[in-house]
Amino acid sequence: QVQLVESGGGLVQPGGSLRLSCAASGGAFRIDSMGWYRQPPGKERELVATSPSGGKTVYADSVKGRFTISRDNAKNSVYLQMNSLKPEDTAVYYCHANLFSLSNWRNAHYWGQGTQVTVSS
Repeated sequence: QVQLVESGGGLVQPGGSLRLSCAASGGAFRIDSMGWYRQPPGKERELVATSPSGGKTVYADSVKGRFTISRDNAKNSVYLQMNSLKPEDTAVYYCHANLFSLSNWRNAHYWGQGTQVTVSS
């Protein structure tokens, strides 16, 4: 059973930084992409950044220049370094992975449990 486990959320002042981490585990799989989405209060879930394997990283316009996504393939992990945080970055952040199972030869999408990021003075 594949699981995505996130960590790193919390409360930070405007202008501050946070780093989110997410690790995939359970079963044998190939990672096709890993990334981050967020859901602000009262709004729909939206893409923050995604990192396809062998492809170009994509960022939401609202976070370009402030957030950086990175991956450690040896650890099946993805990270999101968030700098110059703004109150409008407040949201629940979800890790996402698009994995190809080496057991049943199927592709599937997985989500982490979500971690709260609150930017406030």
